Amino acid sequence: MKTTTIITAVLAIILAVIAPIVYLQSNGSDNAPLEETVTSAGGEVSFKDDTEAPAYNEANGSGNAVNADNDNENAETDVGSSSSVSADDNKDVLVLSLVNGLNVRSGKGASYASLGTLDKGDMVAYVSYADGWYETVYKERAAYVSANENYTALYYMDKGSERAESVIEVAKTLLGYPYVWGSERYHRGNGILNTNFVAGEFDCSALTQYAYYKGAGVLLDVTTRTQVKQGTPVGFDDLERGDLMFFTNSSRYRLTGTERVGHVAIYLGDNYILHTASDHAVIEPISPARRAYFIEGRRVL
Repeated sequence: MKTTTIITAVLAIILAVIAPIVYLQSNGSDNAPLEETVTSAGGEVSFKDDTEAPAYNEANGSGNAVNADNDNENAETDVGSSSSVSADDNKDVLVLSLVNGLNVRSGKGASYASLGTLDKGDMVAYVSYADGWYETVYKERAAYVSANENYTALYYMDKGSERAESVIEVAKTLLGYPYVWGSERYHRGNGILNTNFVAGEFDCSALTQYAYYKGAGVLLDVTTRTQVKQGTPVGFDDLERGDLMFFTNSSRYRLTGTERVGHVAIYLGDNYILHTASDHAVIEPISPARRAYFIEGRRVL
């Protein structure tokens, strides 16, 4: 009896040791909690990578807009996503403002000086993302806007021809410069440089002349009413990225011929233009009021 009892006790001890080992080997790590899996692998899960940008908001950001006149430090540094920007050579990546009064700052932080503001629907170039901020270019210098999803979203726009993209890249660096009526032109319409040109001062036709010359070597004349005679005419429905768009205005609406022309902009696609008018150089949607003033497009590339 004693021998049988001892053998039974030894077997029970052996089973108690072997059974858990057999169970773990048969189940592996697939059923283990995430934390245990990561620990056993000697690595860690990273839920945020500040070298990558938040994903584009497919809803165009409209549902996340807030009625805020200015940003604040907590909101500017709060980013909840870490998906990479899509690498696509056929897309131009822009930063879309979802609010009015969004500050464009000189550094990555609310304590840095504001270089200007964006209204809801305005866009600036996307350069990179880090630490809750999008880097952009504003007034020909590095600048930053909040990457908070309540304030901004990435917007992907189809690119055009190589020459069109070169022109647009130049024009995007001029965003934020104040509108200066009658500003000196970069050249005199024939490629001869104007020694009186002042960097950072543009009205609408001065900006287009500068961007097309610097970006693609195209010689545009010195006013909207002479630029509108260049290239080939294009209707609104046939506009392509990089085309010039000419508009009238309230003071010229009832005039005839080229005297009706009072404004010029660069068409980007998706009903967006890059231009300067009354305040500063900006990428913004074509408003219904401006659409009513449209005269024609001109293709010069």
